[in-house]
Amino acid sequence: MRTVETLVRSYPLEVQTLAHGARGLIRRLVPAIEESVDSSAPVIAYGYGAGYRGMVCTLILSKSGVKLGLVRGADLDDPHGLLKGRGKVHRYVQLEAPGDLRRAGVSLLIKAADSACQQRNRAPRRKSR
Repeated sequence: MRTVETLVRSYPLEVQTLAHGARGLIRRLVPAIEESVDSSAPVIAYGYGAGYRGMVCTLILSKSGVKLGLVRGADLDDPHGLLKGRGKVHRYVQLEAPGDLRRAGVSLLIKAADSACQQRNRAPRRKSR
């Protein structure tokens, strides 16, 4: 089984440092969140339970950095202009240095994504026809 450590260890030291810092921040801000590693993609997912419905955010690793992916990020307020991407639903914050985790707005976006996820999961599901 693939673990966070086996995934992260395959990247340059700078990316490892970013990934560990981002993991720590997410877990400090949302202590009850669950962490899982994608079996084939370089992605660590955070959420509540298995599957997409309970997902809050992801860490997407690459040789040059880490993207903090925010589920439904297109719906979040972003007064600091941190969110990147052109998808209709998702957005991400590009992390290139440990200091990026302390940028104004990063913690607020993680908390907002968590709150939005919890609200979506409390809402009654629509019946399909």
